[in-house]
Amino acid sequence: MLYALLYALNNEFKIFNVIKYISFRSGLAAVTALLFVIFAGNPFISWMKKRQFGQAIRNEGPQSHLKKTGTPTMGGLLILGGAFLGILLWSDLSNVYVWCMLLILFVFGLVGFLDDYIKIIKKDPEGLASRWKFRLLFIGAAFFSYVSFVSADGDGAQGILYFPFFKNLALNLGPYYMLLSVVVIVGASNAVNLTDGLDGLAIGPCIVNCASFFILCYLGGNIVFARYLQIPHVPGIGELSIVCAALMGGGIAFLWFNTFPAQIFMGDVGALALGGALGALSVLSKNEILLVILGGVFVIETLSVILQVASFKLRGKRIFRMAPIHHHFELLGWPEPKVIVRFWILSFILAIAALGTLKLR
Repeated sequence: MLYALLYALNNEFKIFNVIKYISFRSGLAAVTALLFVIFAGNPFISWMKKRQFGQAIRNEGPQSHLKKTGTPTMGGLLILGGAFLGILLWSDLSNVYVWCMLLILFVFGLVGFLDDYIKIIKKDPEGLASRWKFRLLFIGAAFFSYVSFVSADGDGAQGILYFPFFKNLALNLGPYYMLLSVVVIVGASNAVNLTDGLDGLAIGPCIVNCASFFILCYLGGNIVFARYLQIPHVPGIGELSIVCAALMGGGIAFLWFNTFPAQIFMGDVGALALGGALGALSVLSKNEILLVILGGVFVIETLSVILQVASFKLRGKRIFRMAPIHHHFELLGWPEPKVIVRFWILSFILAIAALGTLKLR
């Protein structure tokens, strides 16, 4: 909104010419989201405490987590509030991709809110029934996939799946690409949700991923950079750099309150929304496969759960002491902060590896 208002003054006041640059507006969006979360954080936490809207802890989890019972949750509302403010103020709202991202953040955030609400009000650690959760997520992802599919343009045309490491390897899936998009978005959403089990564990890699997609979207939206690096050029995708910056700014500020020992948890409202956003960014920027590397921490967490369940059902034995795998390391005797920071380091290494593929084509 402010972007359109200030840019309209460009002819009279040349100083507003800087507003047209995505990099400048990305910085403004990040600062806007960061300041919103920083200033709203303590009042929100106090409000949640007064109403005893605290987290219910599963009894089957690590016993050290039981002391966290009652810690305020639904902190994802802070991140989403800051991100929405930054995006709406500084993005070009005529860009369809911006609205696609706002759709994912809203729908997945709403599903997460319902899940958290049931946990808080009914004191039920299970939350929203899985069948309803997945149905709602699939509906939201399907609508997003259809809109983004029919809106695609440029070198990154509809239905094409691009492979990193290769210059000319691509697979035209046609309409089936929409199905792939749904799987990627819902899968990424639940992967982040599984990772959100320790103080700051999920938000750290989310910040790293948003920073990486900031670069990928900026390069993919610039035809000169895209052709030089031989990556898909998607006209208009550069505007999503502002979305990434807003999420990154909100995430960094939220980490102030969520770092060990956490004053507030992100909750499903944050984890599902951020995971869905990362999946959507990978789809829109044509980096679905690269997300497996970039979001490697989330992939490892998800695979640990799948392997644990499969092993127990097939062999009657568990591979890990507890899944997701971050609990396994806790039960091995690693202090919680050590697990968290080492997973952050791994996420940073994987991000460097993923971005390094830009020159390996």
